[in-house]
Amino acid sequence: MARIIESETLRQLNGVELIASENLVSRAVLEAMGSIMTNKYAEGYPGKRYYGGCEFHDQAENLARDRVKELFGAEHANVQPHSGTQANMAVYFSVMQCGVDRMMSMSLTQGGHLSHGSPVSFSGKMYEVHQYGVDLTSETLDYGAVEEQARRVKPKVIVCGASAYPREIDFKAFQEIADGVDAYCMADIAHIAGLCAAGIHPNPTGVVDFVTSTTHKTLRGPRGGFILCGEEYAQSIDKAVFPGMQGGPLMHTIAAKAVCFAEALRPTYREYARQIVLNAQTMATVLDDAGLRLVSGGTDNHLILIDLSNRGITGLEAEEALGRAGITVNKNTIPNENRSPFVTSGLRIGTPAVTSRGMKESEMRTIGRWIARVLEDITNESVIRQVAGEVTEMASRYPLHPE
Repeated sequence: MARIIESETLRQLNGVELIASENLVSRAVLEAMGSIMTNKYAEGYPGKRYYGGCEFHDQAENLARDRVKELFGAEHANVQPHSGTQANMAVYFSVMQCGVDRMMSMSLTQGGHLSHGSPVSFSGKMYEVHQYGVDLTSETLDYGAVEEQARRVKPKVIVCGASAYPREIDFKAFQEIADGVDAYCMADIAHIAGLCAAGIHPNPTGVVDFVTSTTHKTLRGPRGGFILCGEEYAQSIDKAVFPGMQGGPLMHTIAAKAVCFAEALRPTYREYARQIVLNAQTMATVLDDAGLRLVSGGTDNHLILIDLSNRGITGLEAEEALGRAGITVNKNTIPNENRSPFVTSGLRIGTPAVTSRGMKESEMRTIGRWIARVLEDITNESVIRQVAGEVTEMASRYPLHPE
């Protein structure tokens, strides 16, 4: 196991990580994650545990809750969900009846997430799901079409937020649509939470009924989830998390969440979040100039979605070729997708991790040119080896742990 961890450390150090849903944590977050807090069962909530000896775990969870409420301006926070999907599950359980109620959400192939109602997910199996997408000309959300669909469907919950949507989301418009059909609105900001916290993207907290998120993407924390809501929903959300869908919380992860929230409250974090977007937009310009087609024409946030349809290659082929060059990306479906999600016609690229290493616009231009070179001829192993050498040389100059 030690050899495996060392190998993974070298992979991360010597490569360029462009998975939009990944980031690099600080040494302080790593220390909390690997701490003695993992030894304790702490079922329940601070002051109401089912085990003795939880006084310090109460302090840790209260610290995490207080910090995330301050960070987003929330009235109530639950920091126990083990993941973003479980945070979504808790909201659904708190306001919908399984097998009875219906929900509206963004289609997975057009930017949504599995937990937003995909047929292979619990959400698609337990609720009647109606999905909306993007306008296929602009490849952006059509709020008028969403409203028209909501009036026709009359859902109990409308989910907004995405895992592969490169444009700004109007959360106020979604809440107004939900209000118009007497529905709840839930914003899943897993991808953009750090941008929302820093004011780089609109913050849905206090605008929509429920906000869910992960902590490990643009927030740069441990792998985990959380829920924000008004006080009127606090009791039902907490009951939905425990005992509704989880037992003992992962207290070492909650400790690490508290650390990451503190880091995001620092004035320097806003500059970091701003740089994430600037880096994505810089790379998008390089890729566009190289003749690659970008879904929606560019990006407002941390991610870029490339449509490879006109290149005669699949997302899977592109992912594998770039991987051999030391550039880690992921295949992704695109609007009007006609391939399997295991193959796809698109490629998703994100800048949080490279920004955490201190890379800026100059490095993004270089990485963008590397991507274009490899995608020009993905069978040219000579080019791939040359790019791989250049990637290693540049990447090894940047630390893995943001300070």
